Amino acid sequence: MINEAVYCLQDQTLENPMDGDIGAIFGLGFPPFHGGPFRYIDRIGAQKVVDTLKSFSDRFGARFAPAPLLVDYAKGNKKFHS
Repeated sequence: MINEAVYCLQDQTLENPMDGDIGAIFGLGFPPFHGGPFRYIDRIGAQKVVDTLKSFSDRFGARFAPAPLLVDYAKGNKKFHS
């Protein structure tokens, strides 16, 4: 779900990370105490998410490959929220 949220932002289905967080919490039931998928990524670090997705991709196939935008954020040590 976290990776798909990043794909939605990358593909401009979402205008900004806040919309994705609010939509995931109120529309999809993402655990509110995590603050939404983008806040969750910011909290644990994009690199950790990328590493986890790469291990899933190696084990279960390409459908778990991290979104390119997420890889860029991990490389630049960037956050979705300021």
